[in-house]
Amino acid sequence: MSLQAVGINNFTCPVRICEKGGGIQQTVATVNLRAHMPQDRLESCVGVMTALLAQYLPDIHAGLFPTLLTGVREQLQASEALLEMSFPYFIAKKAPVSGTVSLMEYQCAFKASSEASGEPILTVVVPVTTLCPCSKEISEAGAHNQRAEVTLTVRTSALVWLEDLITMVEGCGSSEVYALLKRPDEKYVTEKAYAQPMFVEDVARKVAQQALKHPDIAWFSVGVESFESIHKHSAYAFVDSSDLEPDPPIA
Repeated sequence: MSLQAVGINNFTCPVRICEKGGGIQQTVATVNLRAHMPQDRLESCVGVMTALLAQYLPDIHAGLFPTLLTGVREQLQASEALLEMSFPYFIAKKAPVSGTVSLMEYQCAFKASSEASGEPILTVVVPVTTLCPCSKEISEAGAHNQRAEVTLTVRTSALVWLEDLITMVEGCGSSEVYALLKRPDEKYVTEKAYAQPMFVEDVARKVAQQALKHPDIAWFSVGVESFESIHKHSAYAFVDSSDLEPDPPIA
């Protein structure tokens, strides 16, 4: 029986990620590295892969992916090498009224192939607040709201910073989510969400609209999961830009 791919999964290592502001963020990444290769070389893949990863750690970043993947492909005589790297990314965020600064964690990932050209595929998972429009409509006072997670995956034609993708998504919910809030901040975000009720479908559409406007995003998908506060189940919506019909030409 032939195997389609071999490699290593859940290889955990320290990495340094370049920040938009010019700094370097140290974090811990989980790496999956696989190769499509001849059957007679299967026994040697783990040693080759771990040795190549060690050459580039901890300064492994998207700019090094082509060199790393080419090295894997050539040393293993593989037809293709694939790399996935996921990691928590932290951004110092100010509360909207008090200005209190706290670190927000966002799950991010890079995915690249030795056969692909250009920038790798990026994924950011961003929490937002959603407030139910129908709950607000039928209730005399209040409305149920919940935390939702937006998973945005993009293929870009040029460098796009993680910070910019995260900021774009955060503006598409009923309100943003913060790691630390004072009482005046709680009042602000609660009232902001109440003034901007949104279903998960609304959030998915809004993120998609923003991604369509971005000049450096060639393809994207958006998944939104709302962890409902009055239901046991979650609500979910998904958009893939490959399935979107182009706007009709202007007559």
